[in-house]
Amino acid sequence: MAENAPAVELRTSPHIRNASSVDQIMRNVVYALLPVCAFAVYQFGISALALILMTTLACVLTEQMFCWFSEKPGTINDNSAVVSGMLLGLTLPPGFPLWMAAVAGFIAIALGKVIFGGIGFNVFNPALVGRAFVQAAFPVAITTWTPAFAPGRFVEFIPSTWTFPFAAPAPVADWVKQTSLVIQETSPNVDAFTGATALALQKFQQVTTDVGDMFLGFSAGSAGETSALLILVCGGYLVFRKMLDWRIPAAVLLGAFVSAGFFFLLDAEQYPDPFFVLFSGGLMLGAVFMASDMVASPVTPVGIWVYGILIGFITVIIRLFGGLSEGVMYAILFGNAASPLIEAVTQPRVYGTGRQRKAES
Repeated sequence: MAENAPAVELRTSPHIRNASSVDQIMRNVVYALLPVCAFAVYQFGISALALILMTTLACVLTEQMFCWFSEKPGTINDNSAVVSGMLLGLTLPPGFPLWMAAVAGFIAIALGKVIFGGIGFNVFNPALVGRAFVQAAFPVAITTWTPAFAPGRFVEFIPSTWTFPFAAPAPVADWVKQTSLVIQETSPNVDAFTGATALALQKFQQVTTDVGDMFLGFSAGSAGETSALLILVCGGYLVFRKMLDWRIPAAVLLGAFVSAGFFFLLDAEQYPDPFFVLFSGGLMLGAVFMASDMVASPVTPVGIWVYGILIGFITVIIRLFGGLSEGVMYAILFGNAASPLIEAVTQPRVYGTGRQRKAES
């Protein structure tokens, strides 16, 4: 071989790589989540701010702690722990006790990420692992909702926020009642003021919230799930930057819309219309920012649609027929678990080859 001949380097696929690094992608996800967090603070006040800061701090410190214990370089600079913490905080009720939020952040990183080997190896979305744990451990606190746009929300905390560790959360019923009286005195046109979520009202009281209010963000719920419009705009930013595969949220919403539409056509009196299903609860936040987890979702073209539609379908089934009013969290975790199987059965056929024929007897 000639001395000046170029060296040939052999590598495994993929041979075409995205120029964006992990820290760049995660940083842009943080940018996309900031408006959602800001609206949560505007809607629920300083309790929502403290909640998001606590979950984010807990996730970052947990990741750094495990790096110290394993004597590995710190990985918090890739911003993945920050993203997990922000998402976790946005999925929790705004008055969720801070010590429980810290527990959720620890579990999200320890059981949702570190135990699998760190970023790039997690089977499930870490934020949802943390929320699933506190859903089981603290069922009362995580289903205690508080009103949106409460007077004084920027100068006083929701009573349950500063609950002492391992103590029962402070009751908020009296606080909600007093807040309701203030609202009715200052705004006589307001008939009711409640902290119940749109999903809970529909499922347990057959009261339907206006779709426009849910789309714009004028209803109660988890800290960051209320404004479908804002979530779509922030997700659009990531799509524009080519850091989010638009097909995943589109498939989730399509699966939910078609499934809800089927039951609505069967009995419009019993089941909500599909637009209510799309804009209520955490479906929009889950579809855009959680189901699209690059590690825990398929990459095959057909698999992406199967994965998303499956999540949308399971969400509707849990909402309509399960004991809980919400089902997005469990639907996404189920989709994450099924992702390797979906990817295996939807592998595209190698170009130039025919379908495998049965061996002749």
